[in-house]
Amino acid sequence: MGQDQTGGAVTLWCAVGVGELEEIEAGEWRGLPEGGDRRVFAFREAAERVAREEFVGEGGAGFVLKLEVGPEFFADGAAPEEMRVDTAELNTQLVGAVVEVLDFRGAVDDKEFAEGAALPAEWRAYLQSDSWLRRGLLASGKYVWLYPPAEGRAVLAIWEAEERFPGIALIGGDGGLENFVFDLRQDPAPVLMVSNASESWDDAIVQAPDAKDFVKRLEDGTFDLVVG
Repeated sequence: MGQDQTGGAVTLWCAVGVGELEEIEAGEWRGLPEGGDRRVFAFREAAERVAREEFVGEGGAGFVLKLEVGPEFFADGAAPEEMRVDTAELNTQLVGAVVEVLDFRGAVDDKEFAEGAALPAEWRAYLQSDSWLRRGLLASGKYVWLYPPAEGRAVLAIWEAEERFPGIALIGGDGGLENFVFDLRQDPAPVLMVSNASESWDDAIVQAPDAKDFVKRLEDGTFDLVVG
């Protein structure tokens, strides 16, 4: 996703770690923690790389933030691909709130996979890679929220859906009422969507034929919901 201008505002991207995100939340998303220069980018992909390669590696999590500033912030009205700016000055030029767009996490520990049914190898490999998408808005415009195994089992227990969906493994959702699940009775196990109101597998809608395809589309940002 390239540089964006909306209503005269210029979109910038930056990456932060856990500590800075907590400060931003405490400040009600009105600005970034001050105290020196900050790298900002005109393109989302650059901020993603920093979040994944630097912040996840250092602290176990990295976040991509979207910022909007007025065009007068730049001498010619356009942002260079990468720049260092004084954070205090940047905060004075923000238009609207800071927005968390993507949340990446580090490798899930082996012990999370010790309980419950075995998940597809490709899915486990993704969750145990150097960084995986915990939640966020994809380039396709679709929001996803993914679960590590222990969280998936805990949410599934609250949902009490296992009798209605034998072989189910809950792996995430759309942040609303739709859930992403594996049907582990099948090999390869497809990724299906079932809503909180679904009564059986008959209500499920295939989202990907297997974990490999699902991961590929998450990573390239093309995943979108298939609806009935």
